[in-house]
Amino acid sequence: MKKTSITISFDEEKLSALKMYLTQRGVQVESELERSLETLYTKTVPAGVREFIEMKSGNTPKPAPPVKKPRPSPSSAVGAGGQEVQNG
Repeated sequence: MKKTSITISFDEEKLSALKMYLTQRGVQVESELERSLETLYTKTVPAGVREFIEMKSGNTPKPAPPVKKPRPSPSSAVGAGGQEVQNG
């Protein structure tokens, strides 16, 4: 795919500190920004549109990650057995 550039403004001192700490980890700001943008793209753009863009660019679409279904919470033991407590 053809790449484009994005220009943003960011505080110079903050960027300098960020670069210093990322360099200690062996990481560059640009690579972290690319990864963050890719995550934002995947989270925001519907899967069908992403697949269309991949096919249009001649790439094989990547399978969508499996959707995590929430697990049902275990039922509480309190009040189990269908017995009601009566005050009186």
